[in-house]
Amino acid sequence: MDDTAALPPAPGAEQYVALALANTTIALPGGQFTDLLGTPAAATKWLAERGLAPVDAGLQEMCAGLVRSLREQVRVLLASRSCSDPAPQSALNAVNEALSKAPTAELLRWDPARGLYRTASHPITQIVEHALATLAANAADLLTGPDAERIAACGSPPCTRFFLRNGRRQWCSVRCGDRARAARAYARRSQPAGQR
Repeated sequence: MDDTAALPPAPGAEQYVALALANTTIALPGGQFTDLLGTPAAATKWLAERGLAPVDAGLQEMCAGLVRSLREQVRVLLASRSCSDPAPQSALNAVNEALSKAPTAELLRWDPARGLYRTASHPITQIVEHALATLAANAADLLTGPDAERIAACGSPPCTRFFLRNGRRQWCSVRCGDRARAARAYARRSQPAGQR
């Protein structure tokens, strides 16, 4: 059974695609990890499901690697924001670079048979750069907008997901909250009688 299938989106991930991006790497109990962007096909599927790439985009490993790299930088910024730490310059640079790569126009080309025409320099690269710019802009909006104060990291190890806190909530899902409560109960029961 795929343990991520029962995992609902973290609060805020449906509102902020950058939060959903950050949560595409999932730590599971037992030291297992799932990467929803782990292959070019998986990255294409994830982007397509969010309207950021056509289903048949056919991303290659290099392009999928760019999306995973942006994810890691967004995670660094979310982590620093959730702890009220300064944002690392390298993460800011990576997100700013993605923001500035948004393709704005197709280039003018010449072909003896066709004459003048316009086309993207490389269609797949243009799709990926547009997706990266969109994700980076969404991350910037989240990190600087009214919900920035609500960014939190799930408090249930081994979970590494981020979410938008509502009230005193400490976990990204009911499953993580149940796991944290069960771990605390087990720890209390495991203590020697004199230490309880």
